[in-house]
Amino acid sequence: MKNKAVIAIFVMLTACAAQEEATTQDTEQAVRDFITVRQLQEAKEMRTSNSDHWEEIDENFVIYETRHEAFLVEFMRRCYELNQYPVVADERQSGNVVRARFDTLRGCHIAKLFPLTEGELAELSAIGESPGSRN
Repeated sequence: MKNKAVIAIFVMLTACAAQEEATTQDTEQAVRDFITVRQLQEAKEMRTSNSDHWEEIDENFVIYETRHEAFLVEFMRRCYELNQYPVVADERQSGNVVRARFDTLRGCHIAKLFPLTEGELAELSAIGESPGSRN
């Protein structure tokens, strides 16, 4: 009897882990589809300041908001360092400019930068949320 209970718990944990991985892959694919459908154009760099902030979409993408602009940032690989403490220092060739392919955010190398309009920003922020979840 105990063996069946242990097996049942193991199966439930495995199913939860598989569902979480599928959700992560779905979010990543949704962002990639968004880039393709919206035909987002890459930027080589973005200006930054101390008042900037970013929002994680998943381990591959963040939305980075500067004082006047918003960007979709794609990393070269999954960025597990986004939520680590202490904060990993950014590597930048220039103090107030972040360049794709050369600089990092939270220790993760930036592959691409995509400027966003207000509409695109709102749409991207809602990826992965169920309808009505912001009520």
